Amino acid sequence: MWGTPVKKGRKASGGFSRRDFLKAGAVAGAAALATRLKGNLVFAAGADKIRVGVIGCGKRGAQAAQDCVKSSTGVEVTALADVFPDRVNALKAACKVKDDHCFVGLDAYKALLASPDVDLVVLATPQAFRPVHVTEAIAKGKHVLMEAPVAVCPAGIKMVIEASNAAKEKKLAVGGGFQKRHDPAYVETVKRLRDGAIGKLLTAQCYTNQGCPEVYKKKDNESDVEWQLRNWRFFIWLSGDHIVDAHAQRLDVVNWALNAQPDNIHSLGSRQSRSAPEYGNTYDHFGTEFFYPGDISVISMCRNIEGTEERIGEHLVGAKGSTDCCGTIKGETAWKYDGPKADPYVQEFTDLIKSIRDGAPLNEGQAAADSTLSAIMARESGYMRQQFRRQFFTSKCTQSLLPPEGLKLSDAKPMDAIPDPNRYKFPGFPEEQPKKRK
Repeated sequence: MWGTPVKKGRKASGGFSRRDFLKAGAVAGAAALATRLKGNLVFAAGADKIRVGVIGCGKRGAQAAQDCVKSSTGVEVTALADVFPDRVNALKAACKVKDDHCFVGLDAYKALLASPDVDLVVLATPQAFRPVHVTEAIAKGKHVLMEAPVAVCPAGIKMVIEASNAAKEKKLAVGGGFQKRHDPAYVETVKRLRDGAIGKLLTAQCYTNQGCPEVYKKKDNESDVEWQLRNWRFFIWLSGDHIVDAHAQRLDVVNWALNAQPDNIHSLGSRQSRSAPEYGNTYDHFGTEFFYPGDISVISMCRNIEGTEERIGEHLVGAKGSTDCCGTIKGETAWKYDGPKADPYVQEFTDLIKSIRDGAPLNEGQAAADSTLSAIMARESGYMRQQFRRQFFTSKCTQSLLPPEGLKLSDAKPMDAIPDPNRYKFPGFPEEQPKKRK
């Protein structure tokens, strides 16, 4: 039954899941990774070696380092960069990276990208920095794997698209970080949908309903910027709010399955379950209706509220059946996936590295940008409780949440207000109210 709560925790060998990893502290997580990587970090020599630099050495980057090494032979992590030395030091020990290839600070990514000992860069910082990092990585001639989502604002989306186009001209690979596109069960299901397995697609639902992420309380000796970077999921300028940070993955599956982008959007959201300052300025729930070409309506829900029912997944309905997108089709052509299984977090690196070695580099930048923009549009619609067309965000919206140039870790940065639908406006918002969808 599709309405049953769906839980899709990622399990690696030994039962270690990415969800488990994300619950751990950054240093503790990297220490655990060091133990798990013993015997796994076997680097093949030769011309076919892929040398990897990781920008962002917290929980996300540490797990990505493990996934990348596991994915293919001849892969070696050779350089690390992060704002915080504790994160670099923990991952340095796990990956056996030389001291002179470890860089610290807000500009550390520049030193890593200048290194001739890096072929492929993993971008795993908070997504606010992704547009600048991918732009500079491509300019330096590096292949890139971006963790998703890939931006937090329309200005950032445009930068990612431009960098991805530049990568095509340079024959550089760009991985988009939406791992379900590399899960064999999802891939085969979407193929069957395209072949008409459930008939004309009519509607869909997607969910990221779960508890609250781990929060980090500010210490007495920490600046505003340092605290917000360590507690980044709860600040809009860094995470894009949880509808972007977590729910963009679900929206990407829907966009991929429908082979389309929403052309109209109407959302609502608010913050009800938390009030302490350590929870920053993000909302704790959103509900959105997306309108796709062909009169297809998609209902989207996401929330971060403890003690509520967890539901994570997708459901598509067609004229002849329905599917969960991940290996099951019900209806006239009922089907259950029984083919090869793979960890999609590892498989995305396998596919990317193979494409580099084959001389036919993958480029998922546009698709990743499109799906991230779907989440950004829903966020802005929810903050204003207004209906918008996608064309407005791609052609007229001037909103930029990109980190300011010259940002310093010691800077004061007062927390922005929680968006109030009665007052909230963003750059490029039209003077006239958008026309209601008929």
